[in-house]
Amino acid sequence: MAHAGPPLPENPRPVLDGARLSHGPAIIEGMTSSPVGPQSERARTWAGTMQGHTGPTDLAPVRIAHQDPGPAVAIEQSWLRDEREESEAGVLSPGATRAMGAGLRAVPEEPDRWRTCFERDRDRILHEATAFRRLAGKTQVFIFPDDHVRTRLTHALEVAQVATAIARALRLNVALTEAIALGHDCGHGPGGHASEDAFDPYLPDGFDHAVWGADVVLTPLNLCVETLDGVRNHSWSRPACATPEGEVVSWADRIAYVCHDFEDAVHAGVLTSEALPPGVRILCGDRRSAWLRAFIGGVVEGTTVAGRVAMAEPLADALSAFRTLNYERIYLRPSSMAQSRAVIAVLQALVEHYAHNPGALEGDHSPGSSGALTDAVAWVAGMTDRFACRTAVELLDWPADQLPQGLRGGI
Repeated sequence: MAHAGPPLPENPRPVLDGARLSHGPAIIEGMTSSPVGPQSERARTWAGTMQGHTGPTDLAPVRIAHQDPGPAVAIEQSWLRDEREESEAGVLSPGATRAMGAGLRAVPEEPDRWRTCFERDRDRILHEATAFRRLAGKTQVFIFPDDHVRTRLTHALEVAQVATAIARALRLNVALTEAIALGHDCGHGPGGHASEDAFDPYLPDGFDHAVWGADVVLTPLNLCVETLDGVRNHSWSRPACATPEGEVVSWADRIAYVCHDFEDAVHAGVLTSEALPPGVRILCGDRRSAWLRAFIGGVVEGTTVAGRVAMAEPLADALSAFRTLNYERIYLRPSSMAQSRAVIAVLQALVEHYAHNPGALEGDHSPGSSGALTDAVAWVAGMTDRFACRTAVELLDWPADQLPQGLRGGI
């Protein structure tokens, strides 16, 4: 794209001019137009904030974001990571997971100056995991969702909120809890849980999104073993997590999806709010905020009494009834099962294509070998719903009428 103002230097870098850090006022002053015409007053004002504003203090050259100085804050001394780790002894419950230095990782690292090891894990998932970002294009329940229906990404965010609310109340490690919650579904393939059935035949130990997420997808991030354990074992069909924070995420996952999948189904017209189980309505109320409040309180109460992460039994029974309803009326309804069959057919066709053409993935395995199959599964599992369907159409001439169909049609 052509630059409308004065020519930029080949390698524009901040230069220190006395006590002012500047990119050169001429560049900003020249930003009066754009390739599509004159800039608006709003655009010029926003561009004019490029350098920030000179700070009000004479102690050090600083910049502030706004013209007015904003609220004062008296920081006597910044709080370093090792000092924060020491404070955990007086804050966290016995049995809560403590942060220690850089954490126990496959590849040793130097500790961060400010962040604990679990905060670094959370940040890596947010900023570095492309698999996390691709969850925005992956099915939660309804494929090709409209603007207000959950995706696998919004599900992860809601799980993180529920999990951290529980962890704070129980004085557990919130950063570890959040890291596990954000990463727990990064191993999911396109098309929801049907992708697990699609990939199962091609791997010696089958395909479990939790195990795949921890042992394949998130491995390049060099996360702490506690974070990976929570991701690997968050599903209730897996062994118990090694940390109470991981167990909290297991409950938070179920609480979040049971509540929001029902709400999405009502929004989509699959069922009405009258389908809510009577026990849930009586014990928890008739709104999602009330359900979440009740179930979160149930975990806090149950854990306090039991001495391990648990939910008080009356609320656990209500959650079970709620989930049973979702299975019968949402997940196993005929159109959902037809969607699953279509997903499986598309994904298996893609896996078999790439497994028999490993050169397409720049692999060095022989066609049809176990290595080629694993590479093919890894590639297809990373796809978003729409990318998988478009690839099947473009690469395999897949009939459009045999693609999974969303609530409002296909891709």
